[in-house]
Amino acid sequence: MDDSFKLISTAVLANDWGKLTKYEFDLLHSDGVWRRQTREVYDRGNGATCLLYNPDRQTVLLTRQFRLPAFINGNVPSLVETPAGLLEGAAPEERMRAELMEETGFQVSNLSHLFDIYMSPGSVSEYLAFFYGTYTDGDRVGEGGGTLEEGEDIGVMEIDLDAALAMIDSGEIRDGKTVILLQHLALKLLRA
Repeated sequence: MDDSFKLISTAVLANDWGKLTKYEFDLLHSDGVWRRQTREVYDRGNGATCLLYNPDRQTVLLTRQFRLPAFINGNVPSLVETPAGLLEGAAPEERMRAELMEETGFQVSNLSHLFDIYMSPGSVSEYLAFFYGTYTDGDRVGEGGGTLEEGEDIGVMEIDLDAALAMIDSGEIRDGKTVILLQHLALKLLRA
């Protein structure tokens, strides 16, 4: 641990799908004074996400699914997203390949790891491993749509890249990981 952090106590508030823990700690501030703070941290494990791009058609594969927190917070019936999932003990690339098959039905040969990002570091411990890959029609080996055992009902969408970028501006795409990956691809293509 860092010399500027002293853990005082922890209390598990909930431990179901994820674990919610209340932490009390002392933190040494830049002015040299130790200050006591209390924070709650939600831990559900780390995850991975991937944007698949077809350079010949300039399309991307996205998914659409119901997300309870978005529905409760804004009455959003479904979110358009890049495929993603929790690592559940697997290596990020291995887990991402499994998620791509489950959600989209595509099995691709090459995935590139781009970066790891904490998406909501003020309250959630999870980081996401971000991947990029290319696909062709021949890479489709299944239906996708998610797994019923996990309560998933995922729609697969093949969208023109420019249309997907416009969906960010219109508010049709509101998912942070998806915005990051689409904009990363757009910047990459601009520099090519």
